[in-house]
Amino acid sequence: MSRRTLALWCPDWPAMAAAAEADLPPLHPVAVLSANRVVACSSTARAVGVRRGMRKRQAQALCPEMTVVSADEARDGRLFDPVVAAVAEVIPTLEVLRPGLLVIPGDRAARYFGGMEALAEELVDVVSACGIESQVGIADEIFTAVLAARRGHQVEPGGDRDYLAGRPVADLALEPSMSDPSRAELVDLLRRLGIGTIGAFAEMDIADVATRFARDAVLAHRLANALPGRVPSGRHLPAELDVDHTCDPPVDRIDVAAFIGRTLADKLHHRLRDAAVACTRLTIEATTERGQRHSRTWHCAQPLTPETTADRIRWQLEGWLTGGRRAKGRGAREPGKDTRPDSPIVRLRLEPVEVVEAGALHYQLSDGLSGGTAVDPDVEERARRSLVRIQGLLGGDAVRIPVLSGGRGPAERITMVSLGDERTPRRDPSAPWPGHLPQPTPTVLVETAISVLDALGRPVRVTDRGAFTAEPVTVRLSESPGGGKGRKSSWGLCWWAGPWPVGMDRPSAAGTTELIARAQVLLDDSRALLLCYRGGEWMVEGIYE
Repeated sequence: MSRRTLALWCPDWPAMAAAAEADLPPLHPVAVLSANRVVACSSTARAVGVRRGMRKRQAQALCPEMTVVSADEARDGRLFDPVVAAVAEVIPTLEVLRPGLLVIPGDRAARYFGGMEALAEELVDVVSACGIESQVGIADEIFTAVLAARRGHQVEPGGDRDYLAGRPVADLALEPSMSDPSRAELVDLLRRLGIGTIGAFAEMDIADVATRFARDAVLAHRLANALPGRVPSGRHLPAELDVDHTCDPPVDRIDVAAFIGRTLADKLHHRLRDAAVACTRLTIEATTERGQRHSRTWHCAQPLTPETTADRIRWQLEGWLTGGRRAKGRGAREPGKDTRPDSPIVRLRLEPVEVVEAGALHYQLSDGLSGGTAVDPDVEERARRSLVRIQGLLGGDAVRIPVLSGGRGPAERITMVSLGDERTPRRDPSAPWPGHLPQPTPTVLVETAISVLDALGRPVRVTDRGAFTAEPVTVRLSESPGGGKGRKSSWGLCWWAGPWPVGMDRPSAAGTTELIARAQVLLDDSRALLLCYRGGEWMVEGIYE
């Protein structure tokens, strides 16, 4: 008998949680915003045209009576805990992928309830008793089950690959808990290559995927082929990885619980680092003075960092200590089913259930300094300590790391953040950026003035219609891009693409505006450059190496 997985999905959960906390009527339209764009909305808001990615003003114009709230992951996690508790009363062995989505290994449970269909009906009824709508998907693998849950489908045993084959390739990035943040860029690139379905992507040779795309593409390829999306480490889990903490005095306040959670997260990751592993599935357990136990397992697409571990501990403890009592209206629990502890918490325990090799972990500092490639944990720690010492000597803004930001050009897509501060981009990288530079991006960013000349040596410019005034033949500059002075300063062009208009420059003192455009050129020494035309002048913006 093949293994079976059941995914339970609560549609529009951020909007449902926000409505429950604000005690809004069930059919009142709600939109959740992040960076002034809609990231989730209720079905009633969607019925009048509100969509994810819309700007706040556009969404409110479509639905003036709609309530708009800010995204709050802590709220989503806290109010989802009563739902998890209700499901756990039926099936104790569940994993929370994110607030609003959980998965269950369905083999044994299905035998107890008389089949997967009966189990699915039971879980939907249990969640419905909490005032929450839900849908269930059944498949062999977690990824397929999660996608099936969005349509309420049951995939036949062994049919995951066929089920995925006809779905659009965009579904690879549909579920954030099952994909890397850069997955959307991969999907966009595949579309431009003419690969429109998951099945077409699955047919690609894995060697070609590994050599032509980023590492996340290999994981996406495994998912497309209905293979396990993540291979756990085969090593034995040392018992000393567990973190056990006795709360003295007992904990009954959220702020105290959050502080303890941060401390335990740091302690856990010190032990994981010493064992050269990273945690991908974590069980959080609490025990009260009267012996009542609360336990949840969190399953993550990417290895947990100290920050993400602390977030999950906080969400879990907030859910336990409040019991969802702020979830009024649709999210209210029935009398007698309050999930709050019967007494203060006296013991907290963190148990890594599943780990991977440490090389799979992307630390915050590694992301900033090595472009997302994994580094040795000891080297990373020494580098962090050195930078902290430098920061202490020179000031908080003296050491900064890059964060992926939103924008059209390569330089615009980087926000420099002081070491230790929250890694908040200046612009939302997930927002639509019409005219943005497609992958691959230049490996070196420069700002060097350059002249683009035609066959007669005359300057080539860009017209108001976004075309070259003449065919470019030569580029000339005073210094070789990426090199020192005194080198060759003129190159012939073997190939060029563009120009691509990306906007209009600010009005000059004379009141005129100039077109901004980009072009890519290949020099006769095999180097490729990204050029930017602004204010009637050309600039080398990046070098492809």
